[in-house]
Amino acid sequence: MARETDIRQVRNIGIMAHIDAGKTTTTERILFYTGFVHKIGEVHEGTTITDYMAQERERGITITSAAVTCEWNGAKINIIDTPGHVDFTAEVQRSLRVLDGAVALMTAVEGVEPQTETVWHQADTYNVPRLVFVNKMDRTGANFQNVVEMIREKFGANAVPMQLPVGQEDAFSGMIDLVSMKAVTFEGDALGAKFTVSDIPGEYQAQADEARAAMIESVAELRDDLLEKYFAGELISEDEIHAAVREATIARKIVPVFCGSSYRNKGVQQLLDAVVRYLPSPLDIGAAQGYDVEDHDKYIMRRPDDAEPFSGLAFKIISDKHAGRLVFVRIYSGTVEPGVTVLNSSTGKRERIAKIMRMQADKREELKEAYAGEIVAVPGLKARTGETVCDMKHPVLFEKISFADPVINQSIEAKTTVDQDKLTAALTSLTEEDPTFRFCTDPESGQLIISGVGELHLEILVDRLNREFNVPAKVGKPQVAYRETVQATVQQKSEFIRQQGGKGQFAIVTLEVSPNERGAGFSFENRFVNPDFSADYVAAIEQGARDAMSAGPQMGYPMIDVKAILVDAQYDVNDSSDVAFKIAGSIAMKDACRAASPVILEPVFTVEITTPDEFMGEVIADMSVRRGKIEGIEMRGIMQVVKATAPLSEMFGYVTQLRSLTQGRAAYTMNFSHYKPAVLKQPMYTGGR
Repeated sequence: MARETDIRQVRNIGIMAHIDAGKTTTTERILFYTGFVHKIGEVHEGTTITDYMAQERERGITITSAAVTCEWNGAKINIIDTPGHVDFTAEVQRSLRVLDGAVALMTAVEGVEPQTETVWHQADTYNVPRLVFVNKMDRTGANFQNVVEMIREKFGANAVPMQLPVGQEDAFSGMIDLVSMKAVTFEGDALGAKFTVSDIPGEYQAQADEARAAMIESVAELRDDLLEKYFAGELISEDEIHAAVREATIARKIVPVFCGSSYRNKGVQQLLDAVVRYLPSPLDIGAAQGYDVEDHDKYIMRRPDDAEPFSGLAFKIISDKHAGRLVFVRIYSGTVEPGVTVLNSSTGKRERIAKIMRMQADKREELKEAYAGEIVAVPGLKARTGETVCDMKHPVLFEKISFADPVINQSIEAKTTVDQDKLTAALTSLTEEDPTFRFCTDPESGQLIISGVGELHLEILVDRLNREFNVPAKVGKPQVAYRETVQATVQQKSEFIRQQGGKGQFAIVTLEVSPNERGAGFSFENRFVNPDFSADYVAAIEQGARDAMSAGPQMGYPMIDVKAILVDAQYDVNDSSDVAFKIAGSIAMKDACRAASPVILEPVFTVEITTPDEFMGEVIADMSVRRGKIEGIEMRGIMQVVKATAPLSEMFGYVTQLRSLTQGRAAYTMNFSHYKPAVLKQPMYTGGR
């Protein structure tokens, strides 16, 4: 069966932004204008396509990324609408890992906000080309040029306006296209389907000429042929500009900037034109780099070609009440159809693909075959997030996705003993879906402990237990996920010698333990030089030392940022074994950490509070009480933005206090920053160790 859409006309894009910038609203307009739906859904009414979870509709926020497919001007656009709240950043991260391009939404009033910075840097990590849509141009305080300058200043990006707004705030009526040099004017707010293209109004002509010259200069700098034409004063055609902008966008040398008001139905069709014109197809991105399953130093490239061997990356898992466990797969090469057996090269296991589906938010459409460059869902696949599935005869391994560690714990228990086993099964299912969620049993109290990246994150998961899995649960107060580390350098010699008849166990290990750089985690180095000493023994010592890091000497919290060096070792030809050296390495590590001035660390978050000027004093005073450190204050429109760092332990319940201090007019965001030595006021809860 031949593919319906040429791969050159496929766009895999994400909509990314800070919370409440209008991602879901924009996606709804896109679905309407592309004919996917015949009625526009609204976030505040709980009728949107992509926010289909009950919790999303009640709260008016996106919690899980949703995939939809639509068509525009002959192109197939696979869209992933991602969350904007910091607690669900992992959803954005795994989506960007498999997308070819992105639309970054920013509001015309606030511009670049904290979560905008987070997702922008995530897109940088995965080299995702993007364009910017400055939304909410109809809002009071809207300033298009200010947002462009913020992009340049905060990201160092070459932001190039492709449009200019016609009017701002209540007077916003359309935009000037700097390529065609025509004004696009919308007739009222009703659906926005009707707009007129006319000459540029006289009062905007000079501004448009200047902006167009700047745009052409930015693009021409990247192509010698256009630069020669530009300096010679020759006319550069619209097609040449489109081609140059596309080339520069895909190369991430420029970021085209557009404007509009999604809620008022203005500018979305022009944004769709830009997505098709400027964002890359899988063919433009080129071959995906993988590794040999046996030799990770050997690269294997997989081109986005249907004739190549099949390969794909599982990037998201959901539990569907009708289809069961669904694994989202980005296909990088080849084709796949129901009934074939594929290899999970991450685990070495074979799996049979029973069905292939195209997801339209929470709706499903069965496919007879899927092709390179597509994003599909496979029910029943046992692959986990970040694992590679590929052709049996041509194995390849793609790089996994790394996620942030949980920083907040809560105890949890089922409301009835009958539901206890169901609770464990439901939690297991949630950990498969969400790589930033974990649970364990505390060895001292016997309590179940759930861990996540924020209060809202855990609140949503507990709510899902009740609604989706029918397991009502009680939770304790949120607790901080502390860590431990060392502050001094210590050498420790430890032994493991057992002799009980027959073959014994013999291993003596000397480790030097010292602080590692902040954020570097655990590192191991072998300085013991003895050609007769087995490399397997060294690996066993490292594994023993690594295992010892799971519980620190002070309160049993996991240890971070520690460096271990193997200085010396003694072995016996007859009695030494891998097991003996693993145990000796673990003992040496524990003893060394106990002697190396251990300290408990607490997570510190960056906090950004947006508040009216009259409440600034109260906000700063309250932050000081919470051991917060003010890093800076700046004006953003008519609001003051306070930037600070504060320990997570002091920020529980802050949303209620902030609303009380500011009559509900302030808002804040938090992002994990780093760990620092903890200030202990009282004995700490040690659950979730």
